[in-house]
Amino acid sequence: MTEAKITKKTIMPKKNPMEAQEPGIRSRNFKEVALGYSEEAVVAEANRCLQCKKAPCRQGCPVEVDIPAFIKLVAERDFTGAIKKIKEKNSLPAICGRVCPQESQCEKYCTLGKKYEPVAIGRIERYCADRELATGVLRQETAPSSGRRVAVIGSGPAGLTCAADLAKLGHKVTVFEALHVPGGVLMYGIPEFRLPKQVVQTEINNLKNLGVEILVNNVVGKSTTVDELMSAGGYDAVFIGTGAGLPYFMRIQGESACGVYTANEFLTRTNLMKAYLFPDCDTPIRIGKKVAVLGGGNVAMDSARTALRLGAEESWIVYRRSRNELPARQEEIEHAEEEGVKFAFLTSPTKILHNEDYWVKAMECLRYELGEPDASGRRRPVPVPGSEFIMDVDTVVIAIGQGPNPLVPRTTSGLELTKKGNIFADPDTGATSKPGVYAGGDIVTGAATVILAMGAGRTAAKSIHAYLNENGGD
Repeated sequence: MTEAKITKKTIMPKKNPMEAQEPGIRSRNFKEVALGYSEEAVVAEANRCLQCKKAPCRQGCPVEVDIPAFIKLVAERDFTGAIKKIKEKNSLPAICGRVCPQESQCEKYCTLGKKYEPVAIGRIERYCADRELATGVLRQETAPSSGRRVAVIGSGPAGLTCAADLAKLGHKVTVFEALHVPGGVLMYGIPEFRLPKQVVQTEINNLKNLGVEILVNNVVGKSTTVDELMSAGGYDAVFIGTGAGLPYFMRIQGESACGVYTANEFLTRTNLMKAYLFPDCDTPIRIGKKVAVLGGGNVAMDSARTALRLGAEESWIVYRRSRNELPARQEEIEHAEEEGVKFAFLTSPTKILHNEDYWVKAMECLRYELGEPDASGRRRPVPVPGSEFIMDVDTVVIAIGQGPNPLVPRTTSGLELTKKGNIFADPDTGATSKPGVYAGGDIVTGAATVILAMGAGRTAAKSIHAYLNENGGD
């Protein structure tokens, strides 16, 4: 569709705004920030869609949702039809509508976005999912039982998607989760104010209604192994979706001082263990007056915003590049700024200072300037000699990324790994070097997005289904 054709239709140039809590209020509570569309707003937004014949938006969706089709149904106020259309491909729409980076995926390719703001595809999806959750979830149809059994290791977005798709195809699926509640990063990593845990739990309950069995407190690699599941366990295939849960460190002096957290620990204790509800929940977390979060991704933004809600007087993002290079979603950056998070750009710590009791009292930092682009395409930060200074902080959160969880790869025979310890899997099928074993999500790609992990789960489910049919489960 050409730009000239866009002008023939009366189009609102900007997305319909979505209501949100006021920054001064939300920065001190853990209630959801974005409040969602009203019916009139979602219909108005759906009517911005040009209904392109080639639908370029679809190429940006890792789970292949028929975006124009469900948006057309919303415009016609057929919300039941819309959520059915979405769930033909996406088993977790209420989650995706909240945390997927639509601006760099489906909305990136929206034809309307060539001249105006793209259609708010994620917000429309969220409305459809939330409406269904509020009015009652329709039971999805499943194929007759195949008699085949599949073990899914990890209940994050990749594992849950793979499990749902296999269950719909008639296979008996058991999900093994190491923690005491299922959901993976959706539960322990993403804060309540961005993704309410009740939404995740409801989506998981819908999965159980498909016949999926979820076993918690089951650490594969300790309580059992992949090899044992496929032999004595009687499973015909295995999907590994254990994610990237091994935190990276700065490797600087003072990093082991009291008051230094990895983002994994900081967010897990806050989200999964509900430290923010202390003393009603008995897992407190110590937070100082001035918090420094090292990193610039979504996890860093989540940590900095969480620190404010836990009572910090100041919460800083310390990032060694400039604002233009921040990898976090623009919406998350803007929300952080609105809530009062401060930014120290072109800055990186060289040492964490502590008092005689080993509690953090400050950071020694170095200023940077941007040089030539590196392998990531971003300009490389270059230290400025003699620019050392002291930053007054008493809590430090390290949010510079995570590596692959090593337990399952180390305890599985015949599994080929990459140099970084990720599982090598065919990107087109999810197949690993071990027959009958598939993998997807962050354990394969490294830390990425929820929707990309879901796409990998869908790909693997198709391949596992084909493998079971071709091999008779042997």
